[in-house]
Amino acid sequence: MNSEHIWTPITKIENIPSRQGRSVTVGGKELAIFNVNGRFLTIDNRCPHKGGPLSDGIVAGTTVVCPLHGWRFDLESGLAARATAPACVTTFPTRVEDGIVFVDVEAGVCLQTQEAV
Repeated sequence: MNSEHIWTPITKIENIPSRQGRSVTVGGKELAIFNVNGRFLTIDNRCPHKGGPLSDGIVAGTTVVCPLHGWRFDLESGLAARATAPACVTTFPTRVEDGIVFVDVEAGVCLQTQEAV
């Protein structure tokens, strides 16, 4: 994994309301960006269980619930909580500068495997 981040501007912070997610496609990857009370976190948008759109899920704290089958994912680590099998979604470094959300699409990592994706 590259130690230097390559930041891609995504959207203005006001386009992602608090405790909600938005789906974006960047560099051929479909991502879900969440606003957790002013902190922005980015994960892969597809649930590994059935491919549900995580950006449409309900956010509670730093967890999102898949709208299809209720799997819960930690938005910070990407790890599934109480899933029937070990699972994770890729997380991506995210920052805000001058009111714009930036994501490093090339630095995604799945903590379950500890591999960059």
